[in-house]
This record gives sequence, structure tokens and C-alpha cells, in this order.
Amino acid sequence: MEVKRLYDFLTRHIERHPNDEFIAAKNTQTGEWKKYTYAEVQDLSDKVSQILINEGLQPDDKIAIISANRPEWNLADLGSQQIGVVNVPMYPTISSEDYEFIFGDAEVKLAFVGDKTIYEKVKPLLGKIPSLKRIISFDKIDNCDNLWDEIDKIKKVDTVKIGQLKSSVSEEELATIIYTSGTTGTPKGVMLTHLNIVDNLTNVSEVIPFLEGEKALSFLPLCHSFERVVFFAYLMLGIKIYYAEGLDKIGDNLKEVQPYCFSTVPRLLEKVYEKIMEKGNELTGFKRKLFYWSIELGEQYDLGVNKGFVYNTKLLLARTLVFSKWNEALGGRVKFIVTGAAAMQPRLIKLFSAAGVNIIEGYGLTETAPILTINRMPERERMIGSIGMPIPNVTVKLAEDGEILAKGKNIMKGYYNRPDLTAEVIDKDGWFHTGDIGVWVTHFGQQFLKITDRKKQLFKTAGGKYIAPQAIENKMVESPYIEQMMVVGGDQYKYIAAMIVPSFVQLTAWAKEQGIQTEDPKELTKNPKVIRLIEDEVNEMNTHFGKWEQVKKIKLLANEWTIEGGELTPTLKLKRKVMNEKYAKEIEGLFR
Repeated sequence: MEVKRLYDFLTRHIERHPNDEFIAAKNTQTGEWKKYTYAEVQDLSDKVSQILINEGLQPDDKIAIISANRPEWNLADLGSQQIGVVNVPMYPTISSEDYEFIFGDAEVKLAFVGDKTIYEKVKPLLGKIPSLKRIISFDKIDNCDNLWDEIDKIKKVDTVKIGQLKSSVSEEELATIIYTSGTTGTPKGVMLTHLNIVDNLTNVSEVIPFLEGEKALSFLPLCHSFERVVFFAYLMLGIKIYYAEGLDKIGDNLKEVQPYCFSTVPRLLEKVYEKIMEKGNELTGFKRKLFYWSIELGEQYDLGVNKGFVYNTKLLLARTLVFSKWNEALGGRVKFIVTGAAAMQPRLIKLFSAAGVNIIEGYGLTETAPILTINRMPERERMIGSIGMPIPNVTVKLAEDGEILAKGKNIMKGYYNRPDLTAEVIDKDGWFHTGDIGVWVTHFGQQFLKITDRKKQLFKTAGGKYIAPQAIENKMVESPYIEQMMVVGGDQYKYIAAMIVPSFVQLTAWAKEQGIQTEDPKELTKNPKVIRLIEDEVNEMNTHFGKWEQVKKIKLLANEWTIEGGELTPTLKLKRKVMNEKYAKEIEGLFR
């Protein structure tokens, strides 16, 4: 059958192999994986459709889904889509103010919430948002309607009506409105049609080797466009989806599930690397020497380059004795990992690649449904530090000022209720303006795209020179001792400076060797030897930049920047405006 709407992928599986396994989640009480077949998901989705129909929802009405990843999320998603109801997914971690704005802007009529914490944040909106009539929870919560109880109440599904509604949904109609979290400003509702997402899926599947019947672990938020599209890619290609129990359980779940692939953001892979290094630092004698010899060897790895018999022999030995444990930590069967949302440290890509783990970096925005460019699996079709090549049937070009522009069927319909903002990013010729600055680089005879910075993040120094902070930060965090960094400056200052969160895993090991008798982050960041070490690291990285781009002063911070702390967006990008306000005193001290 021809797939035009997202739920058509499920229908196609129902026709071919309805009783094959589709999605699974851990039962927290029994500790066992609860698995659902395609037929079971369709049956339960139909019952969700019936709940919405009974509630009086009509095509183009809006519902909200706010929950961690779990099968119920997909039931609400598919059950609403197939009757033309538009779902508005939201992060469980956003503020009450953002919830109120989005619910009001989208005129949400019903909300599905995952747990009690989310319910308590959404409940006050029942009296504030006129459109909101009901909240249904996935967990059992006192005084709140429960999805499974509501499903049990459905004795008969009106399959005729649901079938008619499914047939009447056009590929040009909205599948979802995703509000971008953004690093500044009010959330914007990105309108994505079935055509936008189906087209993107079709094109991406041509260049990424998903294998039918394999397993994937899912832990990035389904409310983000990246994981949402990855879910439908898995559905399209018949890959079994296992939902991780939580970020703290990913390591355990990887070993249990033994996935073929998964998607992630660089920060999580950095955490995996830190744990590996932590264990390496605990080794002694020959084992410790072997570990660091392998790390040094991995750092010399070049994608697509045969470095000769001697290097290849050494690498084989390192893979057998050391890097095999990296693979085991990821489940032992991972063929590739797709990463996006931010740049990954080139050093780490080299190390993982040397270990035999393929890291596939891609690029896109919620507004582009979402993927525009991606590296491929063959090593000569990958370039470390790039975001790859455009996917089929998407055109990418650079404007005169270097801004990345894109055109294709995957470009959003526009921003909900904001034709003015839509006109700012989609020009009269249909080109979407990404706001990212990029350059084309030739590698192995092919054109790869590299991002140098966000257009809005560029700033001038007092000397009139433009600074691209992201490019500097990405380079600096290649240092094993620098975990997080934010470049600061402006036209009132003659130089640029930076706030740095050190990598305390690496720093603690170094400090021990130096005879520093503390592991307390606050004490370490004040220690003169530590400050000198980080300054030396920064000065070494400064050699890669022009004089005006070099970081002159640094401030070490003891606390990691997190989503919960408000410094990062849900996709782990720096909230620069928040950071500038939160650390105003520290930043001012850097320019005295």
C-alpha cells in the first residue's frame, strides 16, 4: 500500500505481519519487558480514537501529550492522528508558564499526562484555559481519569466511523504542532503535516541502513522532533522499539536489549565516555598502560584511511583487549548510533570509531521535519566535524552571509498563529532560513556541510571583530579536562572570556597524581594548579583561532549545567540568555 499518512505505516504492518513484536517497556513491578504487537497497538490506538470521539473531539482539534517515553505515548499519538486530531507534544520538564502559554495558544482540549508530577503542573490549567476540558493520566493518580481504565470502559469501537475518519485525513493536513523550546523567547508552534514527516522518513531511509526485525533502544524524548521521526522510521522499517527505563538506567537497558541501533545527543555519549575513563583511571600497572595506549591509538584513527599494517595490527589488538569492553557497555551488537541536536567532539567520534562503533552525525531542525543532512555509513562518506551531506530530495545552499537555506517537501507548513514569524524564515521562493551559518568542505571528493555558528549568537568585540562562540566552544571541549564551556563577550569588551565546567572525572585523576588531596569540585576549581592546567589547555586550543577569537580569561565553575538547573534546553543546548543572567556577577568579574 502507498503510505501517505504516518499511521499508514502501522496499517501496512497489520496487513503483512500483525502479530510481530513492535514496542516494549519494562514493567517496574515485575522487572520484565511488556511487549506489544502491531495488532495490539492498532487495537489500543483505535480505543484511544474512540475515547476522543466520545469526548466530542473533531478533526483539527488539539490534544496535548506530556510524558516520558512509554507505549501509552504512542497510543495517544496514533489514536489522535488517525481521526484527524492534532497532537501537541510537550516536554515534562518545561515551566508552568510555558505549559500555560502552549495550552492557550494551541487551544488544547484534552491532555494526556504521564505521571503525578506532570499532572500537578497541568491540573491548574483546567480553570485557566477555556478550551481544556479533561486530563487523562497514564499512571494511576488519585482523582484523575486513567487511560487504561478508560480503555477498559470501551466495549465497542465504531470501526466504521474511525475508518471513515482515517480515509478522510489528507497528507497535507497537520499531524502535529511541536513547540520549539528555543534558547530565548516565547515558544513557537511548528506545524508539521503528514507529508512533511513521511517525505523526510522516506528520504532518510535511503541512506541509513536500518534492518527489519532488529531492535532499537529509545530514550530521547518523543516530544522532540528528532526522536519522534526516529520512532516512525523504526515503525516504517519494522524495527522493534524498547523504551529505556530512564536516563540513569540506559547502561543497564543497553546490556539487556542489545540493540542494533539507537539515537542520542552528544552529551549522553560524552557521559558514556566519562564512565569508561573513570574505570580506566581505576586501573593499575600493565592494565592501566594498555588502556591509555589504546586511547592514544584511537585518537590517531582516521575515517576511510588505511593507515597500514602496523597501525591496523595495533588497532586489532586494542579492539580485542580494550575497545571490546566499550562495545559490551553498549550492548555488544550496536551497528551504528545516530546523533544530532549539537556537535559532537571530533576526538570522541575518532575514539568510538576506532572502537568499532559507528557514530552518524546529522543535522536538521524541528521546522524541517527534521533531517536536512546526514553522514553515511561508509567511512569515506563520513567526515568528522561535519553534519554530512544533504539527504535525497532536499536542496541545501548557502546565502551570501553563509546562512544555511533549505528547500523540500519536509519544510514545515509554518508557525501556528504566527504568519509574521513564518514570513521571516520562509522567503517568497520557498527557501527556509535555518539561522545557522555554514561552509561547504570537500572531503574524499564529496561536498560536506559544516556549521560554524548560530547567526543570532554571533557578536562583535570592541575592536569590531565578529566572534562565533559555538565554534570556539566546540574546539575547546576537545580537551579532556573541559566538560562544558560558554564563551562570553560583547562590543563593550576588548577581548573574549569563558566560563568553564571542568571534567571532574579526568580532573580528579590528574589531581591525585599531582598530590592534591581533595575530590571536592568546589575546592578543585579554586586550586591554583587546577586553574593553571585549564588555562594551559585553553591556551593550547587558542592557537587554532585568530588573535581576536582567543579566550583571554576563564572562570571555573563547580556545578554542571543541566536541564533541571535551567542552563540547558531539553535538547541540551546552552540557554545563553539564562546563563548571562544567572552568572552576571561571574561574567562581570572576567572583564575587570
